[in-house]
Amino acid sequence: MGYSLTEGELDAPAEASLVDGLSARLGVALPKDYTDFLKEHNGGEGFIGDSYIVFFKAEELVQFNIEYEVEKYAPGILLFGSNGAGEGYGFDTDDAAMPIVQIPFIGMDRRYADIVARDLADLFSRLEED
Repeated sequence: MGYSLTEGELDAPAEASLVDGLSARLGVALPKDYTDFLKEHNGGEGFIGDSYIVFFKAEELVQFNIEYEVEKYAPGILLFGSNGAGEGYGFDTDDAAMPIVQIPFIGMDRRYADIVARDLADLFSRLEED
């Protein structure tokens, strides 16, 4: 699937070897649509419809999740982006389907993680509709 922003820019592809090694570095098997996305676009930011989104670069994923102390406050969530304001987007790694959740950065707690999409394509289409 081709992903595009209404406004803004998605970055050039990530190195395939970096993406292929991410699951091992993160300790979780990433969804194929997400690793495919990184191989096309290593991050980027802009609007999908009226919703702003920031996608972290592949090489930033580990560090961002450490800095946000996700494992401490929301174990099982793996952040991959944000809305450019106070909320992050991540995968719920405790669910075999790995749905995408939205979770606040301030007062981060797993119980505040709301499922917003089944996968990346679903996230793009839902944000376009909002």
